Amino acid sequence: MPAPAPGSAPAPVNPRSRVLVASLIGTTIEFYDFYIYATAAVLVFPQLFFPSSDPTTALLSSFAVFGAAMVARPIGAVVFGHLGDRLGRKKTLVVSLLTMGVATFLIGVLPTYAQAGWVATALLVLMRLAQGFALGGEWSGAALVATENAPSGKRALYGTFPQLGAPLGFIIGNGLFLLMGALLPSAAGADPSQPSDAFLGWGWRVPFLFSAVMVAIGLWVRSRLVESAVFTRTRASGGVRRLPLATVVRGHGRQLVLGTFIMLATYVLFYLMTTFSLSYGRAAKDAAVPGLGYGYTTFVLMLIFGVLFFAAFTLVSGPLADRYGRRTTLIWVTAAIVVFGLVWAPLIGLGTLGVVLWLVLGFTLMGLTFGPMGALLPELFPTSVRYTGSGISYNVSSILGAAVAPFIAVALWEAGDGSPWLVGVYLSAMAVLTLTALLLGKETRHVSLDDDETARTGERTPSVTATGGS
Repeated sequence: MPAPAPGSAPAPVNPRSRVLVASLIGTTIEFYDFYIYATAAVLVFPQLFFPSSDPTTALLSSFAVFGAAMVARPIGAVVFGHLGDRLGRKKTLVVSLLTMGVATFLIGVLPTYAQAGWVATALLVLMRLAQGFALGGEWSGAALVATENAPSGKRALYGTFPQLGAPLGFIIGNGLFLLMGALLPSAAGADPSQPSDAFLGWGWRVPFLFSAVMVAIGLWVRSRLVESAVFTRTRASGGVRRLPLATVVRGHGRQLVLGTFIMLATYVLFYLMTTFSLSYGRAAKDAAVPGLGYGYTTFVLMLIFGVLFFAAFTLVSGPLADRYGRRTTLIWVTAAIVVFGLVWAPLIGLGTLGVVLWLVLGFTLMGLTFGPMGALLPELFPTSVRYTGSGISYNVSSILGAAVAPFIAVALWEAGDGSPWLVGVYLSAMAVLTLTALLLGKETRHVSLDDDETARTGERTPSVTATGGS
């Protein structure tokens, strides 16, 4: 790293605690917003915005809108990536968080189909697209704040903090839905897994409105950040690109493709364990497409227990990836995901103990595969296009994985006459694609974030900087 000129004041730096909190709180809010929509998409939106005589059709319609946000995410990655690579990480992160917060709050005040007909559904779709657009710029910016400010040898550990926002957002979002369900319980004798009239009338809106409080806290924390030294040096040396998208597509296409498929199994596992599992777990055993037959509260508590392992192993994955390398760690974890997908039906067939074991194993693998991505994807790209490149890879993968995963899973669930074995096979097949991408890629643990050519090729750099590398 170049030394400051004699007599000049040292450039301001972000305290490590501020870096970790800023990268964590933003993604926690973003994932909280996404999870409360996912929960509502299963629990109330099929009834409130997609009325149909066929419950499965209504559920699939709700999932289709849930997946539509994934289509908007790559667009958000391009727009926010352009801003982040040209103007800086800090300003862009503030805008993405504000966009997400406004869209989520507005969902909480929307009229329902019974009140406004198709206009209500259209507005829900619009807000959902805005959520996806904002999330497209959030993750990569938070990952860059963490990794570009990380000390030597701890870049993967720092990169797990924005990833930790996923399990924390899940716990807060679903915990709030559980609280509202407890305060507004179903009538005596009604199915306890079904929302009460009060919950359908206004209770579901509270988690969406509460997001405004969390966004205000996140904006305050992020406003206190200073720009990363890595980006500041790139800007000072004239390395900022006029069109980051054109540069990354023209010069780093291989990294874009590899990064997209490296994320694929993570996304599929993520949404099968959180969104599909909630539908499968709550479906009655005697339904046309039978499920596990748990009440909503019971199964969400089981999910939250599993997500605790998600959080713990997200943090565990950082030191593992720093010590053994991102690629090596992920190859072993992805191979385990292949096996996990093939044992879904036998595990679930063991009863409640098997279902809990299924959730614990799935979320453990989720933490181990998700954690290293906070370092690996940014390391694939040079500073001048890092926001754009990592964001596109992360979010294009959301289309291939998350956008269609719940929809495909429901279809395979029906095709299996209520058994999830085909859903598990689907997960294994996607993990094989990720394993192939990892085998074709290179290790990035020793990449210097200051060295554009090193970051582009993935070859080991002979020098170590204070901002990364080990």
